[in-house]
This record gives sequence, C-alpha cells and structure tokens, in this order.
Amino acid sequence: MYGVDGTGDDEPLFRPYAVTGGRSEPRYHLAMETLISSMSIPDDEMALLTPEQEAIMQLCRSFRSVAEISALLRVPLGVARVLVADMSDEGLVRLHQPQLSQGQPDINMLERVLSGLRRL
Repeated sequence: MYGVDGTGDDEPLFRPYAVTGGRSEPRYHLAMETLISSMSIPDDEMALLTPEQEAIMQLCRSFRSVAEISALLRVPLGVARVLVADMSDEGLVRLHQPQLSQGQPDINMLERVLSGLRRL
C-alpha cells in the first residue's frame, strides 16, 4: 500500500500478505464491485486503527468499490478483500452488496463503479 495522499512514496507501508496473516481470500464471498462506506467512529477509536484500516476508512468516506480500494492502495485484490471483510466484521465499514434481480446487475451500481474507475 502506498500513501493515500498520492505522494507516490516508493516504499510500501506494509507487506500486503503480512497484514492478512497470509490469507488471500476473505472468510465469505466479497465481490470486487461491492461498494464500501466507512462508519463514523470516535477519534479515540480512530487512533487505535492500523495504518491499513485508517487508509481504508479515509478512502471510504465516499462509496468505493473493493476494486477501487485495491487499485488506490496498490495492493492485490485478495488482500483488499480480506482487509475490508475483516473491517466489516469489526463494524468499521459497511458493505453494500450489489442486488441482482433476475440475474441482471443494478445499472446504477455499475455506473457508480465505472465513474469511480474513471477517476483513477
């Protein structure tokens, strides 16, 4: 993961699979198009977050897909999925799973994901 502020630091803040305990898949299915938003937590609890959690919390002040989080933090998709799923289990982020009706994806969700990818 590199600086969220776009400084382009050459050194990663962490070794991706070290922070997931070597896990490359979350405990449950988390689609890459799942939208994530951060929950509001008190400042004293923010101080207890890991650097990875803090970066994801900052990114997800506005809706971000798991794929966007992976790209913006420059970590493999599997690592982003594990981090987000763990944070959801801890109540730090909210997952907004895509709602499929009759096998068709929600067009609004696809437009939001496309818009987010264009901003990259």
